[in-house]
Amino acid sequence: MGLFDFFSKEKKETLDKGLEKSKTNIFDKLSRAVIGKSVVDEEVLDELEEILISSDVGVGTTIKIIQRIEKRAAEDKYTNVQELDRILREETAALLEENNSQDVGNSFETEHLPKPYVLMVVGVNGVGKTTTIGKLAYNFNKAGKKVVLGAADTFRAAAVEQLKLWGKRVDVPVIDKGMNTDPSSVAYDTIKQGIEMDADVIIIDTAGRLHTKVNLMNELGKIKRVMQKILPEAPHEVMLVLDGSTGQNAVIQAREFTKVTEVHSLAITKLDGTAKGGVVIGISDEFKIPVKYIGVGEQMTDLQVFNKMEFVDSLFKKGE
Repeated sequence: MGLFDFFSKEKKETLDKGLEKSKTNIFDKLSRAVIGKSVVDEEVLDELEEILISSDVGVGTTIKIIQRIEKRAAEDKYTNVQELDRILREETAALLEENNSQDVGNSFETEHLPKPYVLMVVGVNGVGKTTTIGKLAYNFNKAGKKVVLGAADTFRAAAVEQLKLWGKRVDVPVIDKGMNTDPSSVAYDTIKQGIEMDADVIIIDTAGRLHTKVNLMNELGKIKRVMQKILPEAPHEVMLVLDGSTGQNAVIQAREFTKVTEVHSLAITKLDGTAKGGVVIGISDEFKIPVKYIGVGEQMTDLQVFNKMEFVDSLFKKGE
């Protein structure tokens, strides 16, 4: 069995399809770069560096990958695209395995977690935050877990209504107080009712407004303090949702959010609609915060638990 041969067929097919635009973008350019070449030389490496950066892998992470490939190319001669493809996958996977970000495994199983497990979700408007929460609720529910949602993004009526619609769609209760109410009071009531309902997982939606960093920091801090009045260890996890289709803008958002609040995990959405899928590798390498979920399609089952090696294999493996 090879290094990348152990992933489930169904999940792998969904991932491959979701990353199709990114894969095509990378290999169309890579194929042109090696035309007429018999070995991986400096010119090929320069082309590969440009390809990775244009796929939003990020400059720092790209340089690390190129240096690793350059070292291997110096030790031996690689003569075709298939060999370069294999080395690219192996060295990128090895780089990510060496950093401090660990894959989370099957995180829809909660037996090893505190009960109720409180997940606070943050992210700017438009990144797919509420949709991600709905998909999380569906997957937890499908795994036999009792889920309660809290609509604490009270500054946009659309956010509250969208979460309520998701609640109905996935048959999960939503606690809300409408628009322009205190988000922390919504979070408090959600945890209170979640405990009364014997919930396994409580997910709190929050407002995303990076343009007022001080207010955002104060608001998130208040939500945490109020939640802790009823459940001292809450929230157990703060998850930042990023839109993968925005490329390096997602990296900027990650930097800004990690400045104002502690972030334990990341969910990267909308990868099926972009050729910038390399941003996941750059984010995983730079922030050392676990990428916990990736969105690779519109279906509720298309929110996948992230696995670094599986992702790298799918992104850089040439189609049959």
